[in-house]
Amino acid sequence: MDMEVVGIGLGSNMGDRLNNLRTAVQLLKNAGFIVKKQSDVFETPPFGVKEQPYFLNACLLAESDMEPKKILRLLKSIELKMGRKRRMRWGPREIDLDILFMDNLIYRDDELAIPHPRLQERPFIIVPLFQICPKWKHPLLGVTVEDLYRNINISEIVKITNL
Repeated sequence: MDMEVVGIGLGSNMGDRLNNLRTAVQLLKNAGFIVKKQSDVFETPPFGVKEQPYFLNACLLAESDMEPKKILRLLKSIELKMGRKRRMRWGPREIDLDILFMDNLIYRDDELAIPHPRLQERPFIIVPLFQICPKWKHPLLGVTVEDLYRNINISEIVKITNL
């Protein structure tokens, strides 16, 4: 497979949140990802389940020649290595790694959907993506990250530091 640009979302709201994000980036690099751009780190309110600590979120663009399912397995193995435990849906987590998109690929099966099916509904993804790839066009919706950014509420999202 040729090198493709993969958009990856990172989130953490347990333990040393910033260190968790930075450790995940290093583990991705160690696994062969070539990080091209990374967003700043943003503190964001929890999504879905409100009674939990705020998250730190960031996104990165990386090049990889791995197939989508292999990337998914790698992200899940990094989460496990970093101590993520399965709790409730949208609940607290040590680290969360998601494939947001792979260039213009549209991929769906029972385990993986690319682009991420709820990307457009999540300010905690759109804000960091806007920093690093405002012109990326969602292959199903036909809109850019910049278009999505213009239509979200960013009032509760605070830039913290660099990744």
